[in-house]
Amino acid sequence: MGETNPMTQGPILLFDGVCNLCNSSVQFIIKRDPQSKFRFAALQSDFGIAALQKFGIPPGQMNSVILVMGERLYQKSDAVLEIVKNLSWLWPALYVFKLIPRFLRDWLYERVAGNRYRLFGKREECMIPTPELKSRFVQ
Repeated sequence: MGETNPMTQGPILLFDGVCNLCNSSVQFIIKRDPQSKFRFAALQSDFGIAALQKFGIPPGQMNSVILVMGERLYQKSDAVLEIVKNLSWLWPALYVFKLIPRFLRDWLYERVAGNRYRLFGKREECMIPTPELKSRFVQ
């Protein structure tokens, strides 16, 4: 049997594994994703680096959450809006912010992302998922 391509198995969120804000965001998404649509990988992981290379993004690009949905890649505010669109309860209502021009949404995103370590802190190493969540993380 051949190996299954993780990129064909639903949306994968690539996140900065040492960022406290990013790790908290992953936990937030997991709690609001009862159908387990999303899977996760640290940008610093072998999978994260390979995904960045596949889409022509320099491996040092760690200032953005990246959402891979099949052959499509979403970054910055577009990634955030695609994520909330797929969460439970009222979170999809935030997709209305898609009406705001991307350059404005991304400007705000970049202000937070550029200061995330100073504002929220940084870990020494990437988050290790609990045994219950391990299947949702791509290595």
